[in-house]
Amino acid sequence: MKGRQIILDHLDGREAAALIVDGKLHDILIDSDLPRVGTIYRAVAERPMKGQGGLFLKTPDGSAFLRQVKGIAPGERMLVQVTGYAEDGKALPVSQKVLFKSRYAIVTPDAPGINISRRIRDDDTRDVLLGIAREVMEDNDMGLILRSSCADGEAGEIAEDIAEMVDMAARVTADRDGDAEVLTEGDGPHAMAWREWTDPADIVTEAGGFERHGVLDLIDEARQPLVRLSGGAFMYVEPTRALVAVDVNTGNDTSPAAGLKANIAAVKDLPRQLRLRGLGGQITIDLAPMPKKDRKTFELSLRAAFKADLIETMLAGWTPLGHFELQRKRDRLPLSELLP
Repeated sequence: MKGRQIILDHLDGREAAALIVDGKLHDILIDSDLPRVGTIYRAVAERPMKGQGGLFLKTPDGSAFLRQVKGIAPGERMLVQVTGYAEDGKALPVSQKVLFKSRYAIVTPDAPGINISRRIRDDDTRDVLLGIAREVMEDNDMGLILRSSCADGEAGEIAEDIAEMVDMAARVTADRDGDAEVLTEGDGPHAMAWREWTDPADIVTEAGGFERHGVLDLIDEARQPLVRLSGGAFMYVEPTRALVAVDVNTGNDTSPAAGLKANIAAVKDLPRQLRLRGLGGQITIDLAPMPKKDRKTFELSLRAAFKADLIETMLAGWTPLGHFELQRKRDRLPLSELLP
């Protein structure tokens, strides 16, 4: 089936959203009982961790860890935002760089200035957006980023969106006194789908949409380690306790170019596979055999694939054994934990 579909439904009583592109499951968002990414706390500083360059904080949802901080005394109040999910037994990762995100706008209280997404290249469009932003912001000293979705947005909707985010940011950032408290929760799957999946799509909101549109079968497929690739190649994506192992194989193709073709096919699909499975941390790719002269071509495909992905991923490089390593932000829970 060609085209894009956004299906909003529930799984096991939890809010969920699926994005299907040309018949493939492109993304899946499932709510959990843990604090959502984007949640903002008024937190209370506890003890610094010498040697780790960070500080533990008290929040209503338990202990949080703030990296690279200096000059904060125990008992001090501060605003922090959840940036990801912690591994078992570890504190919530948070940041003092609080952002207020919506479909069209991101308000940055600590970074003044108005910026427009580089993806919007038409000068006339940029001028119109800048005018809208200046009119709404007036003399506000908070910063604003206009997202790429503004290119197709209505002027009135964009202005309203900016105003709502500015108002929320002003209210939250002014609320610094008191005990540890949740000031605003992060977006759930339905709100996140509206915020991030902005390209035109058919939207299904009726209950039971996952079953009727085959999403449940696509989720089951994403839970399997085996991933079929073009040309008969395949890869296994398997999380272990220490890392995520990706094993690429050529299949029955024994031609000289088989290794490079399989490796390029694997990395083109790898961001989607990691996204669907909710996998992050250290990722090690055991590539199909290919000559060293093909590494540059492979790296270009790898960088292009992850550049288009929303989840922050660092391409660490080659190991002495010829594996390629990545470090990916843990901003989702593993699918295996959400749907055991």
